[in-house]
Amino acid sequence: MSEELAGQLRQLRDLTGRSLRELARDVRGSSSSLSRYFSGQAVPPWPTVVALCKAAGRDPRAMREVWERAKDEPQTSTAATAPVRNDLPHDVTAFTGRRAELAAFLGAARNTTMVAIDGMGGVGKTALAVHGAHLLTADFPGGRLYLDLHGFTPGREPVEPTEALRVLLAALGMPPGRIPDGIAERAALWRSELATRRAIVLLDNAADADHVRELLPGAGQSFVVITSRRRMVELDGVQPISLDVLSTREAAELFVESAGGARPGDVGEVLRRCGNLPLAIRVAAARLRHRPAWTLDTLVERLREGELALSDVFEMSLRQLDSAQRRMFGLLGLVPGEDIDTYGAAALAGIPPANARSLLEDLVDVHLLQEPAAGRYRMHDLLRQAARAEDAAADPGPAIARLADYYLSGMLAATEVVELVVVPVPVIVSQRPPALPDFSHDGALDWLDTEWANITAAFSLAVELRIDSSAVGLGQFAFVISLGRRGGMAQVCHGLEVSMPAAEALGERRVLASHRYLLGAALLRVGRLEEAVPELEAARVLMAAEDDIIGQVLAMEQLAEVRLYAADAKGAIELLRQATGLVPPREAAVRVYIGVRLGRALVLLGEHGEAREVVSALLGTARELDRQKQRMCLDVLGRAALGLGDARTALDLAEQAVAINRETRHPVFEAISCTDVAVALRHLGATEEATAMHAEAMLILEEAGEPHRMVRSCLPYAEACLATGDREAAARHFRAALEIATAHGVNYLVSAARTGLARVS
Repeated sequence: MSEELAGQLRQLRDLTGRSLRELARDVRGSSSSLSRYFSGQAVPPWPTVVALCKAAGRDPRAMREVWERAKDEPQTSTAATAPVRNDLPHDVTAFTGRRAELAAFLGAARNTTMVAIDGMGGVGKTALAVHGAHLLTADFPGGRLYLDLHGFTPGREPVEPTEALRVLLAALGMPPGRIPDGIAERAALWRSELATRRAIVLLDNAADADHVRELLPGAGQSFVVITSRRRMVELDGVQPISLDVLSTREAAELFVESAGGARPGDVGEVLRRCGNLPLAIRVAAARLRHRPAWTLDTLVERLREGELALSDVFEMSLRQLDSAQRRMFGLLGLVPGEDIDTYGAAALAGIPPANARSLLEDLVDVHLLQEPAAGRYRMHDLLRQAARAEDAAADPGPAIARLADYYLSGMLAATEVVELVVVPVPVIVSQRPPALPDFSHDGALDWLDTEWANITAAFSLAVELRIDSSAVGLGQFAFVISLGRRGGMAQVCHGLEVSMPAAEALGERRVLASHRYLLGAALLRVGRLEEAVPELEAARVLMAAEDDIIGQVLAMEQLAEVRLYAADAKGAIELLRQATGLVPPREAAVRVYIGVRLGRALVLLGEHGEAREVVSALLGTARELDRQKQRMCLDVLGRAALGLGDARTALDLAEQAVAINRETRHPVFEAISCTDVAVALRHLGATEEATAMHAEAMLILEEAGEPHRMVRSCLPYAEACLATGDREAAARHFRAALEIATAHGVNYLVSAARTGLARVS
């Protein structure tokens, strides 16, 4: 909006001499909305401008013209403009040769929309594609997307087209909640989104034509590059570029450049031993570069020993490693995720981080390992294959168990410095890792974000290898960490389901009880109420057998939650009162947790005064525990205040809850509190601000992939619209809730949305 208007609004604010909260009360708005007006992020409604002028003792008519101009200006999003996506790997250093192929690549970018680069492994397909894409960056301002399809990655299944489309759509900024489930629908959406952009899309390491068929563009000006070991003869309209090994001249240029200069001796024999294969040349040259005393004849002699075949070039390089370096190389081939950090590598090998760091740097120096970011390491596909061949008969279980224990120990350490909503569950850590990073609050959350894909991959491998304690621990803590923070509860629920046999096999009744409790809680949060009840009942029985009072209380609380979801507030209150009576006085966190749930049930029953009384008594204790316990109290107190007719207090409490969720980085809970803000604003008559806040909440939940929460956000907002007489808006939000619930099979909310829609139709 016009900076001129924002400046005049700030002058009015300064003239009043009042705080932001006092001004918000005077103009019947919210503090967050006023902040946006004063910063120039939004244009206020004219009545708000009049109210601010009145508070400052100024005539609003003098501002009308400025306000009109600002209102008519194109409005930009309040969120920071997302940068153009650039996922391309770093350009290859010492790129030499391939002049004809590079010219064909650049020409294809001008004349067609698709090119496929094929050739044998290690021939330089990805190097050419990445180098060419970097040269074309200025011609494709709509973004540079890269996706490794793992068509020929040892030990990994190829990325399914459905999953590939999800990743690509997400890279274009599509919220998870808007990405359809079916492959045909995803492909249509991908083509539609790509048609509006001029972007480069690099699909690396495809298995065959069928692997990429659904990923190809339709109309538009984007350029798709495919690399594969197979020719894409089945694809129409794709210009092929087939790579052979390098010519002798180009191979020599690459070798000399990679080796750091010429050396005495016969370079032709070296190239012959390497088969003129670029990757083999780079590996051999790296050995020479780090051996100043060697001549080319020395290198040839090492290559000749044992009449090494082409595939044995890697073995030649490995022979230069000492036993510790070679062991680390072999272990890194087992890594299930995309990359690994120093601490993870130390755990994998069972050695101190300092030793691991030294070994990793040695492997980077000889091009057997890549370091795409400081302290993070990944391995080329062919080198991963060579690493796994180091001791193919060895059992990978112990090393993977150590790596899983690192991730699990890191998650446990993170929970010591971040706020948890649920009470931690008992977790088995077979072997503590040599060391962990030092975690601050934000550092712990950053570590979780960075490692989450690797943790998920380690969990899947632990399930596959029947490493039961690792599978159970990672599956359980995925729920603890994800609740309110990461979202994606459907995936967490699936993980708990597939690891249930491992929990049963451990023979630890307390661990099995926790697993069934968490699975029941996850089933509840994806709307599968009928399946949640038997898991929670079984958990309660197991916990009773173990004399675990706290476990029984938590299971009872979740069973009460089922009743609340089923609109049985009285039954929920009865069960929660029973649970409250079981909580020992020393268990302050559990007492607050159960008490807040009781307060929420009382609000839903309409007993707002009692709810306020119950939760107000817990607020002081909650503040002493952590900010999330405080936020839970504020949520209920705000809803109770709204029920008692005090929308202003409800707004104030909800805004405090939003602030806490942002500070503690709980976006899913932030969305819930934003919905409370929207409801309170609508009751105060601030319909435009309420609608904006509700839209913000829905966007957060879309991005988190929480359709169940989206429905539960739409319904109270629709009720608020109805309560304030806006039947059209109520119908719109009831209809949105019905569409989302139907699409995602949240059956019990389908009926609630239909009932609401019937009331306003």
